[in-house]
Amino acid sequence: MELHLLLLFMIFAAIVAIEVKDLLSSVVGVGAVGFALCLAFLILKAPDLAITQLVVEILCLIILIRATINKDLPLVIEGRWFFNTISTLAFVVVFLFFAWAAIKELPAFGNPLMSVVKKYLAEGTSRTGAVNIVSAVVLDFRAYDTLGEVTVLFSAVLGIMAVLRRPGRKKIEDKDNVR
Repeated sequence: MELHLLLLFMIFAAIVAIEVKDLLSSVVGVGAVGFALCLAFLILKAPDLAITQLVVEILCLIILIRATINKDLPLVIEGRWFFNTISTLAFVVVFLFFAWAAIKELPAFGNPLMSVVKKYLAEGTSRTGAVNIVSAVVLDFRAYDTLGEVTVLFSAVLGIMAVLRRPGRKKIEDKDNVR
């Protein structure tokens, strides 16, 4: 049931992002879809994907807000701060409700639900020779998944650095060579 409501919210936020007139509200709509996808991953019992989605979504929002913040702010200029405040509070309440529903569905700490997890816990250290079971799972059983997540995070950080970097000053010798 929560997943269906979350999917409806994602569709609504995507339509708002497409149809709204100003860029900043569109960015907020796209961010709402990304954060809802993060919650959907939690409901579907994929916390590793949820964490990766959350990090990438936050970094993408930083890039998009920085790119659009100086372009247009008609809601702030027109003095509609009351509407902005109420819509922000409504979004926070809806987000917290779905986060609570997703976290409530997680299994109790130490109770694995899937047979793969039970196999990891039973045979992990003996099959891999690792002393730490977490290292055995992350580096031996799920190495490709870990590599993919690290690649996504690295790419997101590179994108942030490319957008937020400031162009350096040219040296005096370089200016003379250009003329």
